[in-house]
Amino acid sequence: MRFFFAPFLIFISFSSFAQEETAYKYPALIAEKVNAEIKLDGILDEEVWQSNEWAKDFTQFFPSDTSLAKAQTKVRIVYNDKFIYIAAVMYNLGPRDKYVSTSLRRDFRGEQNDGVSFVFDTFNDNTNAYQFGINPYGVQRESLIANGGMQQSDLNLAWDNKWYSAAKIYEDHWIVEAAIPFSTLRFNDGSNNWNVNFYRIDSKYNERSTWTPIPRNFSVIALAFSRKLIFTEPLKKEGANVSIIPYAAMATDKNFLSGTSNPLRPTFGGDAKIGVGPALNMDLTFNPDFSQVEVDEQVTNLDRFEIFFPERRQFFLENADLFADFGTQNVRPFFSRRIGVDRDENTGQNVQNQILFGGRLSGKLNENWRLGVMNMQTANDPERGISGKNFSVAAVQKKVFSRSNIGLIMINRETVNQNNELPFFDPNDFNRLAGIDYNLASKDNRWTGKFFYHKTFDAQKQPNSSAMHGQLNYNDINISASLAISDIGDNFNPKVGFTPRNDYKRIASRFVYQFFPVSNLINRHGPGFETEVLWNQSLGTTDELHTFLYEFQFQSLSRLAFTVNNRYTYLFRSFDPTRTGGIPLESGTDYRNSFFGFRYIGNPRKPFFLILRGDFGEYFTGDIKTLQGTMNWRMGYLANISMNFSYNDIRLPEPQNSADLFLIGPRIDLTFSKDLFWTTFFQYNNQIDNININTRLQWRYAPVSDFFIVYTDNYFPSTFAPKQRALIMKLNYWFNI
Repeated sequence: MRFFFAPFLIFISFSSFAQEETAYKYPALIAEKVNAEIKLDGILDEEVWQSNEWAKDFTQFFPSDTSLAKAQTKVRIVYNDKFIYIAAVMYNLGPRDKYVSTSLRRDFRGEQNDGVSFVFDTFNDNTNAYQFGINPYGVQRESLIANGGMQQSDLNLAWDNKWYSAAKIYEDHWIVEAAIPFSTLRFNDGSNNWNVNFYRIDSKYNERSTWTPIPRNFSVIALAFSRKLIFTEPLKKEGANVSIIPYAAMATDKNFLSGTSNPLRPTFGGDAKIGVGPALNMDLTFNPDFSQVEVDEQVTNLDRFEIFFPERRQFFLENADLFADFGTQNVRPFFSRRIGVDRDENTGQNVQNQILFGGRLSGKLNENWRLGVMNMQTANDPERGISGKNFSVAAVQKKVFSRSNIGLIMINRETVNQNNELPFFDPNDFNRLAGIDYNLASKDNRWTGKFFYHKTFDAQKQPNSSAMHGQLNYNDINISASLAISDIGDNFNPKVGFTPRNDYKRIASRFVYQFFPVSNLINRHGPGFETEVLWNQSLGTTDELHTFLYEFQFQSLSRLAFTVNNRYTYLFRSFDPTRTGGIPLESGTDYRNSFFGFRYIGNPRKPFFLILRGDFGEYFTGDIKTLQGTMNWRMGYLANISMNFSYNDIRLPEPQNSADLFLIGPRIDLTFSKDLFWTTFFQYNNQIDNININTRLQWRYAPVSDFFIVYTDNYFPSTFAPKQRALIMKLNYWFNI
């Protein structure tokens, strides 16, 4: 296995030359510097908007990519020393007064809403960008795009910043005016051009369109396809770029199981964002409070390993890819949700642990180099037997060839000496990692890949503590294929990462072929297969999963897929297949099971739509029927009612437990206005014998400044006896200095 990278390295050399091919050339958009005052009202009566310098002739991305858009759009950009101004006109084919908006809450999801979005690649690297979007009712969204926007998960809507806009609906079109402060963006001082693209989603015509044509086999946010925005004068960053976000909170909680409680008590803290030069950002936090962060959706866990939940805390989000995108799925060297979580030695449970302070410097050094440095400190908690931890992370990334990059990362977790003796950190309790990653992305986006080597270090100096991985992906109009090989050592242990298992070698591949018929019903369809095999030296093959699938995507945006699967599992530890405390299957036993499945995603433009998944067939020594999904009912833009549900009917012969596992999560999301929101989330999970209620009132009384009231309660389902209860009120304000 030491030489399993060889075929990939040969291909990397070939692809590196391929990236130097000349890209398609499209006309640029000229951004004129102006001195005139622009009023954001959705009325284009200022003289600067009377120019002929508009981005026009948008092309379809969906349902086809070979023609001009039916509903055309035009965009113009001007700027002054403080703002970049955007005007956009979204035409219809006739009179229209109804548009789809799922909510008045900021950060709407794109495909469910009418809207227009503006993408700015300020460093011209075709890898990272800012996106700003607005719908016809003036609801904003802003996000960060990483990894070249290769897939929708590269869009991070959790990032927030301050900017201004207005939208106005007319008889046969709607208009947007926006002003984005240059202080919100990172770019090189003296820049005279950026890469840009604009795209529109229209519900009536079921159309997605872009200014720069993008092949429909890629994501609509793909950064490989863009045009130039040329500024008539070089950009200059003037004045300080400092934001202070203090908060004040009051909280009380009670634990009915332990008989402990905390009276209503005030807490204070805050964040600061400081521009360091034109392209670096310093984030500082003191006694951060994340009580307003949306609660995680529970899942029924039938897996033998830990489940991944994404980071939602604002402090960790800007330039998050610099730290979080090292490694690959299930082999992540850094996972920021490890910070602020520790083990209560009294109960053996993971609990929140206070973060005292932290700092992070991240961003661009120049057009080819990115830097990320982070340090966070958590508190001692003697009552729960928790020692404070110090987390340090340093990452550097260099662009190579057209869109690829190579990165280095170092991670260090130290444990504070609770006796307050020197040395400050316990020399026998640390965990470190060093790693190198190569991310391949060809200029035309067809070839992508990931290759890395990571190694962990601890006081025991254990051997076989490294991880290697190579993956190559190909994406063309008809063919999507990938091949991945991994070798994870038995002592590889990144304690600040997410690696649910170690001691295995893995090979996985995927191949999908798509047909594009001329049809009013089906947009594309095709067969595919996926296969995965895991093994190690001592046990041989431990896991296999082989899947044949057939997928359909309809013109309505709904999707349907059918699968036939065969799974092999070797239990190297005893395991209860229901995870309900029953008699486990013995370690050293193995099982081969076949099962069938389907996946359905409804039309998100409809007021009611359904997401559904089912699996039926063999399960270890018995069988399983699984049905899970989400029902969504949209009542205009004022209310959204949804229901997450999961049912697992597991039948196993004695002495193992059979089980009927239910998880039901109704959610009510009310948007009284663009400033006042109320969300209530119920979750009943009989696998963990719990009912959870989380309700949150949010008042956005100023741009990116909020008042929250958050109430959380947990009960036993059978008696409704309370377990834990908490009430939190929080006020924060965003100051630009």
